Amino acid sequence: MIKFGTGGWRAIIGDDFTKSNIQLLAKGLCDKMKAEGVADKGVVLGYDRRFLAKEAMQWAATVFAKEGIHASLVNKSSPTPLIMFYVMKHNLPYGLMITASHNPAIYNGIKVFTAGGRDADELQTQDLESYISNLTSEDVYDMGYEEAISQGLIEEIYPLNEYLDNIIETVDMDAIRKRSLKIVIDPMYGVSETSLTTIFHTARCEVYTIHDRHDTLFGGKLPSPSAATLHSLQRAVIDRKCDIGIATDGDADRIGVIDDTGHFLHPNDILVLLYYYLVKYRGWEGPVVRNIATTHMLDKVAKKFGQECYEVPVGFKHISAKMNATNAIIGGESSGGLTVRGHIKGKDGVYAAALLVEMIAVTGKKLSEIYKDIEQEFGSIEMEEANYRFSQEKKDEIYKVLMEDKKLPTFPTEIDHVSYLDGSKVYFKNGGWVVARFSGTEPLLRIFCEMSSIKTARKIISLYEDYLGLTPEP
Repeated sequence: MIKFGTGGWRAIIGDDFTKSNIQLLAKGLCDKMKAEGVADKGVVLGYDRRFLAKEAMQWAATVFAKEGIHASLVNKSSPTPLIMFYVMKHNLPYGLMITASHNPAIYNGIKVFTAGGRDADELQTQDLESYISNLTSEDVYDMGYEEAISQGLIEEIYPLNEYLDNIIETVDMDAIRKRSLKIVIDPMYGVSETSLTTIFHTARCEVYTIHDRHDTLFGGKLPSPSAATLHSLQRAVIDRKCDIGIATDGDADRIGVIDDTGHFLHPNDILVLLYYYLVKYRGWEGPVVRNIATTHMLDKVAKKFGQECYEVPVGFKHISAKMNATNAIIGGESSGGLTVRGHIKGKDGVYAAALLVEMIAVTGKKLSEIYKDIEQEFGSIEMEEANYRFSQEKKDEIYKVLMEDKKLPTFPTEIDHVSYLDGSKVYFKNGGWVVARFSGTEPLLRIFCEMSSIKTARKIISLYEDYLGLTPEP
């Protein structure tokens, strides 16, 4: 029942996300740590604002305690990147974060991080799954929480300051202070408010916050920063005449941005902006890494500066691994996650937000003006995406057509080549592309298409819908 996807293990609360499964996972990791000879180094655990998240963290910790493994528990709801940072800074072999990230409120889950603060890769998660599969509930024992604390096996910590200080030290705070910028923050009822307001108040910005209360239902919306979920942030930016609006998903590892005109910046645009800024204004040198569903505008920018753009499968573990191998400047994905060289090895919406504000301050330009500069230099391309839900039977049918029989719709544009690195990705000779792949975190087929116009991109996607008999989600 415990299977890891591209973003950890996620399950419906009360269905598979239960105390017994949480503790089964913890016991599996205990056995793995003992087999690897790292049990004496301990583990860190954190949680976000989802229902049962804190309890789940404590349930897992009592298993580690019973197994004699020291568990450091972050005792307030915190951003996922804080846990990754702590694993990296304190040289821990593993860390756990109780979160389902941007999934609907009925979900919760666990992300596993390995040495260096990286997302556990497929080999690591498959190995963990094998340890779990050898266990039954009779193999799992825990210890009373208070008893574990009294014995020093569980320690409650709150290392937010060292995480924030690290970000503050790497961002040009002096440049930001000189600009007196106005910022609206939308944590989407998640965990980023304290981190973002602390950073921006330190930089003497005028900060407004919306949707900051603790709501395990996330205001009845998906806690994912997108054009469809950030209308309130758009209005706040315009009404208060702010320089930028910043939103993060439920656990603050992804970011959404509204520019000074009230326009939603697609995560693709954010990646392009930051890579362009780091190379042109900071003078950094190095490649960029993106996944198969992320804009090829990054390829254009990289080529202009004499650099490479590397393509990897979906899953941030692939991005961080390729960044490490190539010493890339930045890596990210079209779903809103990114990281920058010299920071943690995974997604961090808080750090990305700070860097974007630095960009506005250093360039002396509005966010909308900077992107216009990029479009004038590199042209513009448009992306369209669509999601589809269906039965397992229909999923098997689609998988056979796309991945086994390797069939495709008839396109009006000439194909250059097709890749099956992750799903089915068609590269057109005109520079456009379309990819169809099954989500690793939700029961969905996702189709992304990037062409010279939004009309053409929608046409390509409609051909898939007709060919596979798909009905898009509203």
